[in-house]
Amino acid sequence: MNVQELGRILSDMYKKAPHGKQVAKIHLFGVKYANVIQRNNHSIKDIVAASGINISYATEVSKGIKLSEYVVPKD
Repeated sequence: MNVQELGRILSDMYKKAPHGKQVAKIHLFGVKYANVIQRNNHSIKDIVAASGINISYATEVSKGIKLSEYVVPKD
């Protein structure tokens, strides 16, 4: 999975999030795709830039990646 694909997924998750839940969905993205991002040494800032959302959300993706060591997403 490349940066552009991850950016599209992040954008979709953000746009489809219920009002007030966008940041939680960004965290969830980090949790779900942490392995892909880390294994391929993708830049979080590049992924966020590709998504079209505010670059400041790169911090929130990073938080999700860190959380991935401790949580498992529900289906």
